[in-house]
Amino acid sequence: MDTDVHALRSLAQTYFDAAYEMDAEKFASIFHPSSSVTKVGDDGNVAVTPIAAWLAAVRNLRAPKEQGLERDDQIVSIDVERELALLKLKFQIPPRYFTDMLSCLKVNGAWKIVQKVMTSKP
Repeated sequence: MDTDVHALRSLAQTYFDAAYEMDAEKFASIFHPSSSVTKVGDDGNVAVTPIAAWLAAVRNLRAPKEQGLERDDQIVSIDVERELALLKLKFQIPPRYFTDMLSCLKVNGAWKIVQKVMTSKP
């Protein structure tokens, strides 16, 4: 269990670094290829984006690091049950503040994000 928590903390750090650097390849390294990103869209409906489309959008975003924006990354919780884990993370890309719930599965001995559910506020 401690090994899994350590690996999931490392995954979370890679996630935070990828968000700060807006690095699609770094994100791709921790997401399962069949994963998706889910949020409530601007129209109030649930929006589900396949990971490939989400990564394509990330490639067109300006990195907070390039803008000199301050980081504030927080692992709120890690819950592990055998090959299943749920990470709750908070971070900022000013002017937005994000809360992400990452469902992870241990696939062939490596933890991968299989579902990202997110919300943000100004």
